[in-house]
Formats: sequence, structure tokens, C-alpha cells
Amino acid sequence: MKTMIVDAHTHIFSPDVIARRAEHVADDPCFRELYGNAKAKLKTAEELITEMDSAGVDKAVIQNIGWSDPETCRGTNDYLLEAAARYPKRLIPFIAVQPNSGRVAVSEINRCVAAGARGIGELRPDTQGGFVGLERKVMRPLVEAAMAGDLVMCLHVDEPVGHHHAGKGSVTPQAIFPFISSFPELKLILAHWGGGLPFYTLMPEVKKALGNVWFDSAASPLLYQPEIYERVADLAGGDRILFGSDWPLLRQRRALEELRSVNLSTWTVKGIAGDNAAELLGLKDE
Repeated sequence: MKTMIVDAHTHIFSPDVIARRAEHVADDPCFRELYGNAKAKLKTAEELITEMDSAGVDKAVIQNIGWSDPETCRGTNDYLLEAAARYPKRLIPFIAVQPNSGRVAVSEINRCVAAGARGIGELRPDTQGGFVGLERKVMRPLVEAAMAGDLVMCLHVDEPVGHHHAGKGSVTPQAIFPFISSFPELKLILAHWGGGLPFYTLMPEVKKALGNVWFDSAASPLLYQPEIYERVADLAGGDRILFGSDWPLLRQRRALEELRSVNLSTWTVKGIAGDNAAELLGLKDE
């Protein structure tokens, strides 16, 4: 049987957002950080489907970004939901909310669940107003709405050391750990290998807290040596790793070739490539 390939971390934008790129760079700190450089690519759903066909990717999670304005969240969510409706067997929508908007964010989660959302992300605690540390006051209603809708949440996490790159912020493993500990029942994906959090699973209290946490490999070739797949599989478990390219930042084929090059069992690679995401996101019957 053919292995299902699921890219758990891609980004697309509507033609309108792409056309108004300069406005969003001026208005939104997250968009400016990621796409302020004119060389940073902005792509549509149709371009992603073409990339997936070329790389042999069956399904892709289309993630939003950490917009500051709730109305922008809503408008960009609509594009992701519409794209997923056009390609229901290929695209899996994760939506954006502004956590500090309170009831507006909860209402948006509920609206998007009804429209087919499967997750929330990629949230950016630093550029969206610093909601890490405000778990009970700010995040609890959102987390409860997410769990009620059976949504997975994806958080951007940064490495506390190493080189600077576009998008690298202040949400390190230390900053995000209280959030993880506060919501043990929330299904949580930590992007970009969780900023290195798996390396701390040798601490018993950390390993215990990660019972509902997965790590994606988005942008991995730009951050780590390929052996990170092996190390994280040893420390956190191969079943907790999700393949992610961070397309269009990286070509899907390049990211897949790196995964297939590492010294892991065929069964573990199969899980990382797609089976783990299929289990987490309820795609097995699809």
C-alpha cells in the first residue's frame, strides 16, 4: 500500500492578500517579519496543489499566520476554508485567531469549526500580543472552544540559541512550557521542532507534560542537521514527529528527500511522512 504523504505545515494566501502585500507589511508585525523581504514567497492554493502533485504529497495542512487584527484573521480564514472546500481531499485548513480579542476569537473558532476547520495555527504568541503567561485569563476560553470543536492547535516556537532568521522570535521552549503544562488535554503541535524542546524530554517532568504534544519539522533543513529526526525519534518518539516543509519557504521535494535520507526504520519514516498526521487529524478513513 502506498504511504500517505501529509505535509503538516504549509502557508497559502489569497490573491487579494498578495496584491496588498505592501499594506500588510506596513500594518501587521507578524506578516512584516515573515514577508517584509520582497524575496519571501507568497503563493495561492492552486500553486500549492501544483507543488504537491510534483512532490507526490497527498494532503497538506494549510496554516494561517499570527495576524494581529481579528478582521484580517476572519478574511484570511475564509480563503483557507474556501480552498479546502475546493480541494477537500488535498487541503486541511488551520485558522487564525487573535487570542486577545476574547469572545471575538471564540466566536471565530466556532464559526470556522462549522465551516470545516481542523485546527488553529500557526499562532504567534510574541507578535500577537504576548498571550503566553496569560493562560487562564486569555487562553482558557480559546482552548476550551478548540477542544469542543476537536481542533488541533499549532504554535510557532523558536530556538533559544543559534543564528537569526526571518520569523525567529522570543517564544522559546522555556516560554511555551507553562502553556503546555496548563492545558494537558489540548492536542498541540509545536512548529519547527518546538524550538528544541524535545531535547529536554530527558527531564521526567518535561516528558510527562508532553503527552498530547507533537513536533513538526517545518523549515528543518534551514535550522538543523538531518540527524535531528533520529535524535527526536529517540527522545520523544517517532510517533510524535510530523513531516512539515514550511512551503513555499522550502520545496516539498527537498524536505521529503531529507526525511528519506536519515537512518530510521521504514516504519518510523512512514509514520513521520504521513501516518502520524493522519492519526492526529482523523484522516485514516480518507
